[in-house]
Amino acid sequence: MENRKNDFTKGSVARNIINLAIPMTLAQLINVLYNIVDRIFIGRIDNGATLAMSGLGLSLPLITIIIAFANLFGMGGAPLCSIARGKGNDQEAEEIMGNSFALMIIFGILLTIIGLLFKKPLLFMFGASEATFPYADAYISIYLLGSLFVMIGLGMNSFINSQGFAKIGMMTVLLGAITNIVLDPIFIFTFQMGVRGAALATVISQFISAVWILLFLTGKNTILKLRIQRMKLKLDYVKQIVSLGMSGFVMAITNSLVAIVCNASLQSYGGDIYVAAMTVINSIREVVSMPSSGLTNASQPVLGYNYGAQAYERVLKGIKFMTLVCVAYTFVMWLIITLFPSFFIHIFNNEPHLIEVAIPSLKVYFFGFFMMAFQFAGQSVAVALGKSKQAVFFSLLRKVFIVVPLTLLLPKLFGLGITGIFLAEPISNFIGGGACYLTMWLTIGRDLKKKALLQKEKAVL
Repeated sequence: MENRKNDFTKGSVARNIINLAIPMTLAQLINVLYNIVDRIFIGRIDNGATLAMSGLGLSLPLITIIIAFANLFGMGGAPLCSIARGKGNDQEAEEIMGNSFALMIIFGILLTIIGLLFKKPLLFMFGASEATFPYADAYISIYLLGSLFVMIGLGMNSFINSQGFAKIGMMTVLLGAITNIVLDPIFIFTFQMGVRGAALATVISQFISAVWILLFLTGKNTILKLRIQRMKLKLDYVKQIVSLGMSGFVMAITNSLVAIVCNASLQSYGGDIYVAAMTVINSIREVVSMPSSGLTNASQPVLGYNYGAQAYERVLKGIKFMTLVCVAYTFVMWLIITLFPSFFIHIFNNEPHLIEVAIPSLKVYFFGFFMMAFQFAGQSVAVALGKSKQAVFFSLLRKVFIVVPLTLLLPKLFGLGITGIFLAEPISNFIGGGACYLTMWLTIGRDLKKKALLQKEKAVL
């Protein structure tokens, strides 16, 4: 039957996750190219490349806020759809998706208006100088006009992946990324538009991705259809979506907060060159963390579906598999980055002074990178199974209660200075990642084990 298509209670749990993870990880890696390709090309502008890179870095908190709202409604609604499908209730799943889409449209418009009205004071609050503000302003002004496309492109793609159509989800970002890669050099160099060209290429790319998503979700090949009659907001669904999506929202918002505090501190202690260096380091982190993020995100539909179907033993197997692979991958990447830091930095910038300050900073920032995998895994389990409060708490713990205070405090201690700012991230990974994963096993894991044991006992009787 159609409503049993992509049934994740069948076959190997690990294989189900991998089947989703490969295209979803590729999709996320490609999705990162939207901003990463911009930074690569901007880093090669003949005059003012470092200032342009700093300006782009200052725009990232605003971009992250837009992404946060896409996560709020996309990552909030998609797991609920998986759980509803696992229960066999496709109508409820469609209503959840329709409500999520309506919320994305409303907030996409609001964010565009608010962002354009307050961009100047916000950029200076984020650490802009008179030299870097023109670049930041030029980029974000155009990017904000495409906020609605970003919301649809990022948020609604979660509903394609949650139904098991990971290859279609990959095509969503592939179309946009290819467009971005082609248009970037044309707009930046051929038309000599600089950072404005990078922003315009990104907006056009996101528009194409959004159109592709809407065509699929209203077409005949999807399981759950996006229907106008399902878009009428219902308070109960809105509460559930926002509650569960709050984890992804808080994670993105706190990332924005950390970027603001970090850029301001770097501007104070080291100036524009260190803001540019952090932009490069964050770009490297986005790329190398994507496979781990892709695997944990791919596990959510599988874990949620099996949880809805009361297949608790399969949920436990999925958690263990996801954790093992994520930790192994991030450990290997930590070693590679530590041994070959200049290789990664050269991808984004060739200026000798920036490379000189970025290499030691990169090594400090990525120390113990494998601990981040425990944060990804613990929060993904909580989101997949609808445990929103736990996911939100650990998002806040790592970023707001650990990274932000350490970023402000460490530079003043033991003569650490700039090094203290970069040291805040690895310390938070060890404390926050360890606490998040351990708590997940002691609460959610213990509950799953009890339920699985009861099922075995009933089966024997």
